Amino acid sequence: MPRQLRDGTPGGPRQWSRTAHTRRALLDAARQVFTERGFSDASIADIVERAGSSVGSLYHHFGGKSELFVALWQQHQLAHEEAASQAVADAINKGVTDPGQLFETGARAFLHGSWQRRDLTLLFSSGDVPPGFDMMRRRRGREWIGQNDSLLRLTDRPEDRVYAAILTSLIGEGAYEVAAAGGKDHRRGDRVRQAAHGRRPVAPRRRAAKHRHQGWSRLWPVAPSLNRPPPMRLRPALPSPG
Repeated sequence: MPRQLRDGTPGGPRQWSRTAHTRRALLDAARQVFTERGFSDASIADIVERAGSSVGSLYHHFGGKSELFVALWQQHQLAHEEAASQAVADAINKGVTDPGQLFETGARAFLHGSWQRRDLTLLFSSGDVPPGFDMMRRRRGREWIGQNDSLLRLTDRPEDRVYAAILTSLIGEGAYEVAAAGGKDHRRGDRVRQAAHGRRPVAPRRRAAKHRHQGWSRLWPVAPSLNRPPPMRLRPALPSPG
């Protein structure tokens, strides 16, 4: 027997389509309101008015304002992971096998998404978040470290785990720089955006070479067990937890 919904009609494909549309409208409205006003100053009334929905519908689908914020963040994280995974898979299909190159490819996809959804990247880095959100971000950060650890084919030694954590943290900071570039001077913003899209900025290239080498000489001793040259060029991938 078909499941009866609250209005007494069978729960068929049309009803599920309306449910998905309602959730999408609430998430889109929440994105607008949260990024305009911040989490603390955003009100449920503003969100449901912009979504063309109701307070009851918001609570039914998400449970409240905090849960809606978290759902928006989870969607943002999923988009990051799907883009990075697809970019790495495409590189592997093209014959790329070097772990460093694969990591760089995934990092660029991550930074590109940070630019595309820069409003969300800045929102989730603002500090104006629901209680318990920072703990969720740290837990997700540890998951990213584990994924990068596997991608780089590091060992189980603690120093290699630290190395993966350093690279993951650098990408996270780079994501913030990419997102924040929209509000900075045009020349610097263009350089950051070009790097996020995988294009090398021409002007600072020579000047960056020395600093890039020095940066690796400081970072590389953290992972002595790898016994091979640095696996990637950080400058093209970085500015280039959301």
